[in-house]
Formats: sequence, structure tokens, C-alpha cells
Amino acid sequence: MSTEVSEKPVVKKKEAEGLLSKRRKKLVSDPLNDDNPVTVQILGICSALAVTTQVKPTMIMAISVVAVVAFSNLVISLMRNLIPGRVRIIVQLAVVATLVTIVDQLLKAYFYDVWKVLSVFVGLIITNCIVMGRLEAYAMANKPYDSVLDGLGSGFGYSWVILAVAFFRELLGSASIFGFKVFDAIGIHNFPTNGLMVSPVGAFIILGLIVWVQRARTGYVER
Repeated sequence: MSTEVSEKPVVKKKEAEGLLSKRRKKLVSDPLNDDNPVTVQILGICSALAVTTQVKPTMIMAISVVAVVAFSNLVISLMRNLIPGRVRIIVQLAVVATLVTIVDQLLKAYFYDVWKVLSVFVGLIITNCIVMGRLEAYAMANKPYDSVLDGLGSGFGYSWVILAVAFFRELLGSASIFGFKVFDAIGIHNFPTNGLMVSPVGAFIILGLIVWVQRARTGYVER
């Protein structure tokens, strides 16, 4: 009679992924450069042209978009297993519309002057391709924490582009930043401002230059 005892194979437990692992860091860093939603994916162009005449309202718009895309990613990710496929777009729109309404009312209550400038455009966040794209492409298939990171990355990627456009438009179109007369402060009086910069055409030019520089630096080519 055999007395040998068969040894059970040792199953190694899979190590938990760190909160800021390499993969998760890329969720935030890639949209800032290599996979930027504006310069690479060409999304969110309308607001980049419409709200970027001054830096202050543009900054508020950027913060609003970051908040909406991050929180909507979180909510949809938490609900992803409960949402029927046939109505997922309707549910996504309902979530985004609710968050945009909250943001709009907060701006109206605490930043009324900015709200008067942005009120129409804040409502258009509901149809922003960046927000809906991340919900459909990522939040519907991934866990909440990763979805929040993805939303933050996309929001920050959008934000730096529209802030860069606003900086040059206000500087060259109004000779100021946040209303501060930059050129007067450094001794250049009667700086010849360019009226083209306060029009959508100026925004197109600056945005086009940013896209060109960014793609030339990263070597991105359309396929």
C-alpha cells in the first residue's frame, strides 16, 4: 500500500495593483499628450473656440468639464452592470445632464459674473464628445477607480489646450491676462492688439498651431 502523499500545487495569490501603478498613471498622463482628446482625437473643438476669449471663464469651464467627466465616469462605472445595453446612451445622458445642471447652479450661485458668460456653453457639456466618449469607451467596461482616473486624464488633457488657447487670445487680443494689463506693466504702452484674436477665427489659428506643434513633437500621424 502506497504511503506517498500527493502535494497540492501552491497557487500564488495575485498581488493587488497599486493605486498609482504604471498602468493607472498612464490613464492620466496619456490624454495630456499622446492621446489628447483635442489635439489628437479632435474632440471638444466647439468650446475651445467659443469660451476662450479670456482666461478666467476658460478656467472655470475647464474645471467644470473635469468635474463632470470624472464624476459621470464614476457613476456610470458603478452602474455598468445594471444598465441594459439598449438604453445605455439614455442613461449616460441622464447622468451627465444631472451633473451639468448641478455645476450650472453652483456657478450661478457663487460665480454669477462668470455664469453670465458661460451659461449657454456649460449646458453644452452634456453633448461634449469627450464626456460621452469616455463613458461609452471606458466607464461602461471598467472599475470605478480606473474610470475616475480616465476621466481626470481626459479632463486635464482638454483643459490645458483650451487654457493655452485662452492665454494667447487674451494676451494678443486684449493685451491682458486675468484683466491685468501685461504690456503696460512692463513698459510697453499702446500695444497693438489684434482684433482677430477675439474672434473665432483667431481661436482656429491658435488651436491649429497648438495641434501642429503637439503632433510634430510627438510624431503623431493620422492613419
